[in-house]
Amino acid sequence: MRVAVTGGGGFLGSHLCEALLRRGDSVVCLDNFSTGDPANIAHLLSDPAFEFQHADVSVSVEVAGRVDAVAHLASPASPPDYLRQPLETLAVGSRGTENALRLALRHDARFILASTSEIYGDPLVHPQEESYWGNVNSIGPRSVYDEAKRYAEAVSAAYRRSHRLDVGIARIFNTYGPRMRPHDGRVVSSFITQALTGEPLTIYGDGKQTRSFCYVDDLIRGLLALLDSSEMGPFNLGNPVERTVSELAEIVLAMTGSPSEVKYHPLPVDDPVRRRPVIDRARDVLGWEPEVDITDGLRRTVAYFSARQDRLGASAAAIRGGQSETVPLDAATTAVTTPQAIPGPAAAATGVASGSPASGS
Repeated sequence: MRVAVTGGGGFLGSHLCEALLRRGDSVVCLDNFSTGDPANIAHLLSDPAFEFQHADVSVSVEVAGRVDAVAHLASPASPPDYLRQPLETLAVGSRGTENALRLALRHDARFILASTSEIYGDPLVHPQEESYWGNVNSIGPRSVYDEAKRYAEAVSAAYRRSHRLDVGIARIFNTYGPRMRPHDGRVVSSFITQALTGEPLTIYGDGKQTRSFCYVDDLIRGLLALLDSSEMGPFNLGNPVERTVSELAEIVLAMTGSPSEVKYHPLPVDDPVRRRPVIDRARDVLGWEPEVDITDGLRRTVAYFSARQDRLGASAAAIRGGQSETVPLDAATTAVTTPQAIPGPAAAATGVASGSPASGS
């Protein structure tokens, strides 16, 4: 099978590309590295089954040759990223999704959308089943991401109804693991970065808000199961074990042996207080559920971050204190993301470097 992966240079996208290649598929990876990292896919470039295209999917998605499936993962996904790039986030969720759908339609290909648990907003129903319509502030600071994904789901469903396109929708809950950027502002990466650098761990609110943490390998297995099916869903993909943010902080401090203290800051606007997926549909229909325990997953993630000490100092400064909605990350992002061209022939053809201005992963 030949699969086009938009946002393939990002955290989840690169893991998906790798998993597809590992099982014998061919991959066309499209990205412009607005939030991805060329290093995520550098080890794949020598694989003859892997092809990279520098592309802003909000402008166009063109892939020559046969395409059997399209996995649309392109989008900023962490609050600092989509708050720094609000219009780009809306564009990739709307025009970018439409372009990816058109690519699938031209090739009569399977299409899967990487949606998000954020479509539930700050939920009034707990835990969250796929039948829940959500509680979203359509004009709040987080709306650029929430509503972009809600539109992406709507247009994907419309293509299935109007064009009989083979569409599948995954609602992804908090996922962590190697290749997360230390400065991306998500709670797992922030806690590990702060613990390893001796910075205070930043907790927003009282720390009693809950999340479910799914290791990246488990999440990718879920995406592959959806890709290989003909089901639309939507399917919640996440770990149904609910933990408080304070519990996560305690685990990270114990695992790293860090002397860091914990500091509390005001809860950001519209930040969900509770989050836990009901995954019965994924279990029953896709045969999927998480397998990696959080202790094992965090140990692997800490090891990945520990091996990259050169990036942690600037990253810790970028996420130090304050609400993520109000911290300007432009300068910090420049400090921690050194422009790096993709090595090999792909670079000569595309001139790829990280930090390009348009949305891509």
